[in-house]
Amino acid sequence: MASPLVALRWPAGLLMHRWRWPLLIWAVLAFQVVVLEVSMPTGLAAVLHVLTYVAAVGFLWMNRRVAGVWIVAAGATLNGIVIALNGGTLPASASAVASAGLDPDDAFANSGVVDNPVLPWLGDVFAWPAPMPLANTFSVGDMLIVAGVFVAAWTGTRRLGQGSGATTDQADTPHHA
Repeated sequence: MASPLVALRWPAGLLMHRWRWPLLIWAVLAFQVVVLEVSMPTGLAAVLHVLTYVAAVGFLWMNRRVAGVWIVAAGATLNGIVIALNGGTLPASASAVASAGLDPDDAFANSGVVDNPVLPWLGDVFAWPAPMPLANTFSVGDMLIVAGVFVAAWTGTRRLGQGSGATTDQADTPHHA
């Protein structure tokens, strides 16, 4: 989302859009943090994790006219389906987990090495390797989500300092008596 700022542009289209149900996506993100950080039975965590994806897709559906949202929705849907088919965890390849320097024996994780995963090629098979900052694994769905956010952020960008683009010239407006 910040990439336009690096190019001295601001994501006007994204920031000025009137989002439908904006609190839903913030609630989903907060709930995902709770599911991943609070100790709870694995079965409950898995169900709640899948439900966060259902709610996120609901938010995306409500905002489907925003550029890039369909790409984000495709990525979230892929991840959600694979998570649901694998008992609440996005399967990760052991080599990607090792490359990212992650602990494969974490308790409940949104992503982890799974025995006999369903659709493993749609899981976290890529890695942002350690010791790089934010080392982690990621999936095709994650790449689609990032691509969709990139499209949304760049749609309607304007140069920093440029106004809204809407101007009215009072001198050119005809006056009727």
